Order: sequence, then C-alpha cells, then structure tokens
Amino acid sequence: MRKVVAYELVAVDGVAEDPQDFFTEFDSVMRENLGRVIDNQDAVLLGRRTFDAWADFWPNSTIQPFADFINTVQKYVVTSSTPECTWAHSTVIDTDLTSAVVELKKQTGRDIGIHGSISLTKSLLASGLVDELRLVVAPVLQGRGQRLFDEQTSTRMALTRTVVSPSGYLLLDYVLSK
Repeated sequence: MRKVVAYELVAVDGVAEDPQDFFTEFDSVMRENLGRVIDNQDAVLLGRRTFDAWADFWPNSTIQPFADFINTVQKYVVTSSTPECTWAHSTVIDTDLTSAVVELKKQTGRDIGIHGSISLTKSLLASGLVDELRLVVAPVLQGRGQRLFDEQTSTRMALTRTVVSPSGYLLLDYVLSK
C-alpha cells in the first residue's frame, strides 16, 4: 500500500504559513533532502489555494529539483469547484477526502506527497491518513501565521532521521503511529 508523506517547511514555533518569509537560505543539504523526498513520490495532493498559487508560479520556474518534479507529477487538487487555471497532470478531488485518499493509497505506485497545503495536511493528520512527516524546521520563532499543529489530535511519532543543515535548519523525518 502507498504511503502519504507530508513535507512541510515550519518555524520552530510551528508556523507553516508563508515560509518564504522565514526561510532565508536553502543550502545543498536541504536541496538533497528535498530530492530524496520527491524521488519517492509519483503523486501529490494539493489544497485549492496552494494549487492556484503554484499553477501560476511553477510552470515557468527554473528552481530545481522541485520545478521539474511538480510540473510532471500527477497532482490531485482537493476542492469543491474546478480551478479556473489548468496545469498539466491535474485531477480534481471533489468527493469525500478521506475516501479519495484511502483509494489513492490502495493504488499501485510510490509515495503520495503533500507539499504546503497546511489545511489539507492538518485534515489528513486528524484523519490518520498521513504515514510519514518530513519537516524542515527553520531556526526562527515566526510568531504569527497559521501553525501546522494547532489543535491537533494527539499522535505518537517515531523519529527516523535527523540532520542539521550547514545553515542551521533541522531536517526531521517521522513515522506516525497508527
């Protein structure tokens, strides 16, 4: 069965909104880590706001390795209405999210990623559908913005990997207990 792997950029205080405001560097260790994550994914779940923003940005981006990945991977957009913009390899999920993700996990393939999409990640965490969490923690207290873990259901996690990048960012991999 496929795994759902959430990759999130967060501040030490758990803020995940607008990471471009507090991620000031993306060093070679962080790029290698991102490459390791996306190399194992052949599908991505995106919330509607993330899809809309990314569909405008990534098709013309040269930021690697993510641009090539996100432009060619199968994207599942969680929304109640069809997005106005089009983006190659995108499919709308407008049915029950839990059922749709359970069905995707049953299909043959590699990991299903979640990148950004804070509300979607929180919803799937609460539903117990996230199998692994890959965090990149910035050495900053952001203080404002949507947090990844506010009002979450208690979830046990096992730390499986930890790396400190040369820029002082923590790269943490967790497997969530079921």
